[in-house]
Amino acid sequence: MTDFAARRIMMVDTQVRPSDVTKFPIIDAMLSVPRELYVPREQTEAAYISENITIAPGRVLLEPRTLAKLLDALNVSGDELVLDIGAGYGYSSAVVARMAEAVIAVEEDETIAAEAQAILSDQGADNVVIHVGPLTEGAAQHGPYDAILIEGAVEQVPQALIDQIKDGGRIGCVFMEGALGVVRIGHKIDGEMSWRFAFNASAPVLPGFAKETAFAL
Repeated sequence: MTDFAARRIMMVDTQVRPSDVTKFPIIDAMLSVPRELYVPREQTEAAYISENITIAPGRVLLEPRTLAKLLDALNVSGDELVLDIGAGYGYSSAVVARMAEAVIAVEEDETIAAEAQAILSDQGADNVVIHVGPLTEGAAQHGPYDAILIEGAVEQVPQALIDQIKDGGRIGCVFMEGALGVVRIGHKIDGEMSWRFAFNASAPVLPGFAKETAFAL
């Protein structure tokens, strides 16, 4: 029988801590949440690898290092409301739920969303609300949000999501620029976004988050 608890400790000790992530709430959450429950069943054995795990076409569970560093850069605190875009089976939401007041998890695949709801309920993550709908639209009715996390890469962030960030709030995501990806944190100040480089990482561009190509005749 696989010792997933030991793998969890190893993940934190070999992938998270060496990446300069030392904040106790992040370490504690990643040691506590059983990642193997939040992946497709055929991927259970691969749950703790240091790579993105494919959960659906064009969709991944971000590798532990990327998620940990994203959360570190977003600096979520215990009184905040967080929007998790592309929550998949709910792993990131379960991790953030241990650090924030509440999480709204947006998933557009109804089957995956239903499974996420069941896993999160079973795990007692009752400050997570699953919202089924297009990832590009977020969940305006529950906002505005202190922080938004995007699970996957973007070429551009839809205005609908930016509109759902509180003034003074922030958003974190991987921007793919050709083959290279960078994580940036955007701070919303007086309605305008100010983006800062955080670290390098890569992920597939989420469906709907690619730049619209202008066709020239």
